[in-house]
Parts: sequence; structure tokens; C-alpha cells
Amino acid sequence: MKNTVIGKSAIIGNKVYIGNFSTIENDVIIGDNCWIGNSVSILNGSRIGDNCQIHSGAVIGGVPQDLKFNGEYTLLEIGHNNIIRENVTINRGTISKNKTSIGNSNLIMSNAHIGHDCVIGNNCIIGFSVGLAGEVITGDWINISGLTAVHQFSSIGSHSMVSGLSRVVKDIPPYILVADEPLRYSGLNTVGLRRRGFSSVKIEEIKTIYRIIFQERRNTNVALDYIEQNFEPSFERNEILNFIRSSKRGIVKGVL
Repeated sequence: MKNTVIGKSAIIGNKVYIGNFSTIENDVIIGDNCWIGNSVSILNGSRIGDNCQIHSGAVIGGVPQDLKFNGEYTLLEIGHNNIIRENVTINRGTISKNKTSIGNSNLIMSNAHIGHDCVIGNNCIIGFSVGLAGEVITGDWINISGLTAVHQFSSIGSHSMVSGLSRVVKDIPPYILVADEPLRYSGLNTVGLRRRGFSSVKIEEIKTIYRIIFQERRNTNVALDYIEQNFEPSFERNEILNFIRSSKRGIVKGVL
């Protein structure tokens, strides 16, 4: 570990490799079996779980890029089994939520940025040079393709996929694929759902629900009421209804 600086108060787990020229500040916790590459900066307030990889040039737990931040004590919490590739930047929280949270088993590709107070689920893929502004929330199993920008306070539902070079300014409900400019519903994320064991019957149920929401040109509230009255309760039905009803930014548009 040539020219590596590790703070005296940092807590480093068992079997952790730390590369050359990396900096681990004092108020840092790193779990067991982690691999830290060369020239990585892990800054105060960072909490990292077990079995994580953090590649060269990443800056973890940086000061929020937010004018309301006033030096308050906040955290970045990263779960287990995450892969964070080269030059990724992840900021810690502000007084808004007090922490930025990354779940388990995520792949965050090179040059991506995750802003202050974001909440990222589990098993997500965040592509090359994706930018997440502050307070973005994602569900599990989402896939954001490369060079996409996500507006602050946006939400992306579980199992959804965002095409590359997208501009996300509205919320994206679960289970769908979004593409085009302006960004809009482009069908279900069928390939992803099948890979995760969703049955053909379940996929057809979700597809029918979204046909009512996006393709039958109903008022959104009317469509949601119709679905609630005419579809048997299920986890997926309820998740879609709850996501859309709780959206503060409004959801992406349907088929033109």
C-alpha cells in the first residue's frame, strides 16, 4: 500500500485490500472482504458493508453539492456486495434526509454520480456516466442505461429500465421500459421480468394494467380507480397504484 493514508480512527474489517495512493479518513467504517483500488478517496461519514469493490479514482462520501448544505454531520451508507467502478462519485446526505443510502448487490459503472440524499435499492445497474441529482429514489432491480440524467426528487420504480441518453424529469412507475425524447412509456421491461422469474400470466396482468393507464387515453385518476375496482388485489397491482398515486412529480407520458 504505497502512499496510502488510513485514518487512525477508521474501522477496517477483515481481509480488506486497499490499493496504492488511496485515502481512508477517520470517520469511516469498511466491512469484511472489501477490495479498494488505487487512488480511491473514502471520506468522513462513509459506512461500507461487506464484499464491496471500489475501483480506482472513486470518491465516496464527498461533501454534498448543494447550497443548503451547511457542514452538518451526515452519512453515506453503502450495503453489501456492491461493485463501484472507476471515477464514481457518491455524496453523503444533507439535513434533508441526513444520509445517502445505497442498498445491496448494485453495479455502479464508471463515471456515474449519485447526489446527496439519494436512496438506491438492491440489485440495480447504474450505467456509465449516469447522473443522479439529489434526493432521487429508486426501487430494486432498476437499470439506468449510460449517459442518462435524472432530475432531483425523481423516483424510479422497481424492475424498470431507462434507455441510454435519457432525460428523466418525471417519475417512472415500476416494471416498465422508458425511451424516446421526451421520455415516455415504451412497454414493459419484459426481458428483465422474465429473467427474475415473473410468469407469463403475471406479465400479462401487468401489461393489461399499463394498457389502461397509458394506452386507453383515460384520465390517470380514472384509470387507477378502474384498475382498483376491476382487478383482483396483487402485490404488483398494489405497487403500481401506490407508486402513481404517491408521485409528486407526475409520471412519464404514455404512447403518443
